[in-house]
This record gives sequence, structure tokens and C-alpha cells, in this order.
Amino acid sequence: MTVDAMLEATPQVLLSEGIPRLTTTRVAERAGVSVGTMYQYFPHKQALLYALNEHYLDRVALRVEAACREHRGASTAAMVEALVAAYWEAKTERSDVTRALYRSVVELDNESLVEAFAQRLDTATLAMFASASDAAGRDLTLANTTLLSAIFGTVRNVFERNLPTPLQQDIRRQLVTMCLAYLEAVRARED
Repeated sequence: MTVDAMLEATPQVLLSEGIPRLTTTRVAERAGVSVGTMYQYFPHKQALLYALNEHYLDRVALRVEAACREHRGASTAAMVEALVAAYWEAKTERSDVTRALYRSVVELDNESLVEAFAQRLDTATLAMFASASDAAGRDLTLANTTLLSAIFGTVRNVFERNLPTPLQQDIRRQLVTMCLAYLEAVRARED
């Protein structure tokens, strides 16, 4: 499909040329479509980057939502492991795209897009954690928001620093440990 080809070509151009040299013309050439076709879908670079971010965030959200549905009623530990795994794997599946999108964020007014993504994940994770066989505290919304902030920030840091794969895997394991320790501390404080 033409749009898919353009969305696939965008991070390729972004990574090889950088933000300043990313143009709809270069993307059209890489995608093998005419510039006119490109402009039918994306009238300028910002529209293209916005669409790429939207497509990417939707894929990440779908993976996390599926993991949350699959782990309803499980233990908190199983839920945290599944959440970290789903988010991490969705981000690392196409690490080149993830890196490109993190670099492109300065070009966009995508606050509403990010907010919609966060809302989807909040809804999915809150429903999952509320069903935990060992529920984690009275203020589930605060605990959930804190967990997601820690996960999102850690994963972004790994990509922005382009850390080597073995270190990434160590950090992923430590992130699960950190999240579980946090939930245990919340539970202990409320007892």
C-alpha cells in the first residue's frame, strides 16, 4: 500500500539524512511514489512525521493493551513483567523507527497524540492492575501513573543513549525489579 510505503520510507530517510534534510520529496523517492502522490496524503514534513508517530504509537498501544487483557487476574508480579515486556518489545521491535521518532519529536506539535496514547495505556493498565490477585494499594491511579512514567522514561533513555544490547537487557530486568519494589513499598506504606 502506498501510505505504508511512505511511512516505512520516512524513518529510513530520517536516520540516513537527519531531521534537517528530511523532506517529502526525499521520502517520496525512497518510497517509490511520485511527489504528487506524496502530497495527496502528506502536504508537508510535519504531517508526515505526525502520521508516522500516530501509526507507531497505535502499534505500541495495541501490544500493551493485549498484554494487559491477557494478564487480568494474575499476580502483580506477572502483570509488571508482562507490561514491561510488551512495552519494551514493541519499542525494540523496530529500534531504528523508535530512535528516529524520538529524534523527530522536536518537529511536532503532537501533545494530543501523546495524550491519547497515554490515556489508552492508562485505561488498559488500570483495568489490569485493578484485577490483580494481590492488588497494590488504595491509590491505584497514582501507582499506575508512577509505574508507567518509570517504564516510559527508562525505555526512552535507553534509546536516546543508544545503549548496547547486553546493557539494555540488564536494564530491562532491573526495571521489572524496580517496579515490583515500588509496588511492594506502596503496599507496605498503606498497611
